Parts: sequence; structure tokens; C-alpha cells
Amino acid sequence: MKKVLSIALASTIILTALGATTANTVDAATTVDSTHVTVEKGDTYKSIAAENNTTISALEQANSRTVGGFDLIYPGETITLPSATSNTASTDTTTATTTAAATDTTTQAATTATDTTSTQSTTATTGTSQGTFKISFYDPAVLGSNMGYSGVAANLSVFPKGTQLKITLADGTVMYRTVNDTGTFANSNSQQLDVAMPSSSIPSYGVTSASVEVIS
Repeated sequence: MKKVLSIALASTIILTALGATTANTVDAATTVDSTHVTVEKGDTYKSIAAENNTTISALEQANSRTVGGFDLIYPGETITLPSATSNTASTDTTTATTTAAATDTTTQAATTATDTTSTQSTTATTGTSQGTFKISFYDPAVLGSNMGYSGVAANLSVFPKGTQLKITLADGTVMYRTVNDTGTFANSNSQQLDVAMPSSSIPSYGVTSASVEVIS
């Protein structure tokens, strides 16, 4: 009789242990995607937070629940993970920053363009008229000079070296030159300028007239 009772008692203990083990086993929340999970029977905010390396308060905030409150969740319910809201906020911030930077760059470029145009316009319209001059052309390189093509030879008593001139030819062509030399013709004629220019670009007519302005 004692043996039978012992066997019955042992069986009861084993069944109780198995029942306790079964009762404490909870299915983990099913992952829907990288930012959402589906609640399984027995899940809590605590267990879901632990499984997804986050905190209960962060999980509550991501799902618009009261932080620290008594929140009930049910099997089949979809829970949003904190990473979903964090990514959205990060994307919005990045977009706003990029847009602001692009706007600033565009504004600066427009301002620079306006300033440049304004400067050019001022330079082109502040010249002091010196009247009409006879214009001839020469190629410094042909004469063995390395002075380049930005200069113009003039009577230095009229235009000292360094004077910047705006020369508008009879055909409307505008040239800007700096007085850097005096030539035979210009030196003997106060109303003549010899404009430096490559031989290949010198007009076929050779000599013409132009209105001249001092711009500096």
C-alpha cells in the first residue's frame, strides 16, 4: 500500500512540474518586419522590449501609450518598435537640413551673380569720355615683344601708363585695354591709339576710329 501511494505521489509531482513548465512557456512575438511585431499569447511590453533590445518606455512612446501606465496588449495586435519612429524622425531631420542647405547655396549663388552683374555694369558705365580717336593695330609678338595683348600704345602725355581704356570701335566692337607702351604713330599723334592684337585677328581695314573712355 505504501508503495502504491509513493508511486501516486511521484506521478502527481511530475504532472505538476510539467503543468508549471507548460504554463510558463510563452511564444515570442512574431516579427512582421524590421519595425513591427505581432503579439503572441502571453506577450507583455516587458517581454517584447527585451526581445528587441529596447525599453518599455520607448516601446510605449512608439505606440502612443502612456509611459509607465497599465497597458493591455492582445494576441494578434501589431506593435510598432521604437526604431520605426526614430528612423522617420531622422529622415525628416536629414531632409530638412538638406533642403535648408540647398536653399542657402542657391541664395548665395544668386547673390553672387547679382553682385557680379552689378560690378560689371558699374565698370561698363562709369567711363569718362575722351572723344574720338584714330585706331590702328599691331602684334607685339611680331615686333619681338612679350607684352601680350592686353595693352594699348598711346601718347603718354595724354594717357599715362596704367590708364585703363574702354575702346568702342565704329562697328560697335568694345575692347578694354591698359596703356602700357607708346608707339611711333601714337607718340606723334595725341589722338591715335595702337591696340595690341594677334596678327590673325587684326581687321582687314587696318585703321578705323573709335570712341574712347577712361574707366580707371
